[in-house]
Parts: sequence; C-alpha cells; structure tokens
Amino acid sequence: MPELHLLRPDHAPAILAFERENRAYFAASIPDRGDDYFARFDERHRALLAEQDAGICYFHVVVDDAGEVLGRVNLADVADGGADLGYRMAQRAAGRGLATWAVREMCGLATGYGLTVLRAATTLDNAASRAVLARVGFTVTGETRLSGRPGLTYLRPL
Repeated sequence: MPELHLLRPDHAPAILAFERENRAYFAASIPDRGDDYFARFDERHRALLAEQDAGICYFHVVVDDAGEVLGRVNLADVADGGADLGYRMAQRAAGRGLATWAVREMCGLATGYGLTVLRAATTLDNAASRAVLARVGFTVTGETRLSGRPGLTYLRPL
C-alpha cells in the first residue's frame, strides 16, 4: 500500500531518480522543469525544505513499500486558508488510481494544515489530471495558460 510522506532531506536521491526517470513522460502533458532543475537539484531540494519549514508550502512524496517514489503531491503558496495543489505520478504507476488516492489523501491532510480551500490548474490536453480533479470534487473555475499551453483552473472547498 502506498504512503504519503511529508518531504524530508533524505528523500532527495529518490526524488531525483523519479524526476529523471519520468521527465519525458511528464513533459508530454505538463511543462518541463528544464535542465537547470536537474543541474541544481540539491540546492532546490534544500530551498523546498526551507519553504516547508516556514509554512509557505507542504511537499509530499508518494512512496511504495520499498520506499521508491511513485509520485509527488504538493501544496504551494499557502496563505489565507488556501493553497495551490500540484501532483505528478510515475509512468509505471499510471492508470491504477494512485493519483486519485493521493489527491484525496492530500485534501484530508490540508485540513490539518488549517486550509479551507485548494486551487489547481492543468492543461487542456491532460485528460488524466482533469479526471482526477473531477473525481476528487474540484470544480472548474476558469481558463488559464500554463507555459503557453491552454488550461483550466479548479477549486475545491475542504
């Protein structure tokens, strides 16, 4: 059974492996992180932990029984009872309901962080992500562009 863990310093090697292994898969449906992300990964990981310690964001990893990272689920820009939800699951875990499970779990955790609403956005061509958000109770609130690609914005009261 997968578990959702709050980001820790020792997650860095597994997250880097996850991001490298799935880079092309992710880039097919969401904006690519770029080469600089990988070149400066350790620095970025430390910065994320500092943001988390400050209560600005809450970063989580989905891990399997062996401790391998299957996905990431994050709450960013925490303020005024709300946060932006973002998530990505490994290609090898796709189609098994893992993203739906993880987003539902995050909604429960978010109330423990004092949040009352979550926002999300996805590109129009990411049908899987749109389906996850709908299954978990997010509603479309408008249109947006993500790295130049058309998308939708969503909201879910907690």
